[in-house]
Amino acid sequence: MASPTSLKLDDDLKGRVQQLAEIRRRSSHWIMREAIRQYVEREEKRETLRQETLNAWDEFQATGLHVTAEEVENWLSTWGTDEELPAPECHK
Repeated sequence: MASPTSLKLDDDLKGRVQQLAEIRRRSSHWIMREAIRQYVEREEKRETLRQETLNAWDEFQATGLHVTAEEVENWLSTWGTDEELPAPECHK
């Protein structure tokens, strides 16, 4: 369910939104909703990545298990070839 929300824009930004809306044959409302939706989705993905990174760092700190960049690069260089290697094993 959608509910109304107030949003204050400076005149310049409001004009830019209106101009883009006209060019795209959309309403200013649609442009703003789409911009907010895309921003929220992007930031949610960034936050998920940040949390996964922090969790991986915590796990490394606790176990010392890792894979070197060289090992990953060697593995990735075989992707899509007949000699594709399995993922490298974590080690200390």
